[in-house]
Amino acid sequence: MTFLSILIALLIEQVRPLRADNPVYNAVHALAMRMEGWFNAGQASHGRLAWLATMLLLVVPTMLIYWLCVRLSPFAALAWNILIVYLTLGFRHYSHYFTSIQLALNNGDEAGARSLLAQWTGMDTVDLDVSNISRIAVENALITTHRNVFGVFFWFLMPLGPAGAILYRVSEHLAKAWNEPEHLRNEDFGRFAARAFHAIDWLPARLTAIAFAVVGNFEDAIYAWRNFASRWQDEAVGIILSAGGGAMGLRLGTSVQKAADVVLVDAYTIEAAGLETEAPPGEEANTRALQSTVGLVWRSLLLWMLLLLLLSIAVWIG
Repeated sequence: MTFLSILIALLIEQVRPLRADNPVYNAVHALAMRMEGWFNAGQASHGRLAWLATMLLLVVPTMLIYWLCVRLSPFAALAWNILIVYLTLGFRHYSHYFTSIQLALNNGDEAGARSLLAQWTGMDTVDLDVSNISRIAVENALITTHRNVFGVFFWFLMPLGPAGAILYRVSEHLAKAWNEPEHLRNEDFGRFAARAFHAIDWLPARLTAIAFAVVGNFEDAIYAWRNFASRWQDEAVGIILSAGGGAMGLRLGTSVQKAADVVLVDAYTIEAAGLETEAPPGEEANTRALQSTVGLVWRSLLLWMLLLLLLSIAVWIG
């Protein structure tokens, strides 16, 4: 049932993808902001209470409905699983940006590519050249694919089932919604949400990096992971980007780049501290890197689906 749920949800999303600003996501965001308004009194403990309350409101009903569906009919449980996976997956949410940037660069339209990248990432892209446009697009594609696809897969396979997928996506949203806005930046309220998502994403991030290594250049991916992942402030982002870049033979990350909303440690700070500043292996990103990223993501997706199919067969035979 798990394999069928994911497969059918993926097929539906390919035909009719959800927009990133769909009503369900808007409702979750509105709930997050309302919780912040109700609970935020400037202390970290208030953020912890708000996080727990939000999870109870969203995860527990999802779990109860699933158990009710299981008792009613396996087909009802399958339908509920498909719905939740479809709502939590985001394989096509941002792919139109990536595809449009790729087409713009292939046609020599650098201005159009910069505009699209600015809409996607929210960063200033005025002075970016083709190499930096390609690199940032690749980095954001790898991170969004992990958080919108592979992380969801992992938690959907856990005993919580569809409630696990909700737990992962909502925790990822709360970590951003309660830390990134200007009025919440550096406040104690959002610290627990960030730490909670770090813990929830700890294992999925490493499994995604392993998948990139298996379907790409394994040796370079593992070498980059071991030696360069720590250069990102966010550990999970560093692992995914270093392994993904190594798997494709690309050099990802710079001191001025904001990849997936996480800033890399400044190279000058590293040099001033006397730390190792060896460049990661690989070539600078270019327009061909975008096509390589598409191939890496699809091969990783097929690997996940193959492993899930084998697991489902083993459970069925057992």
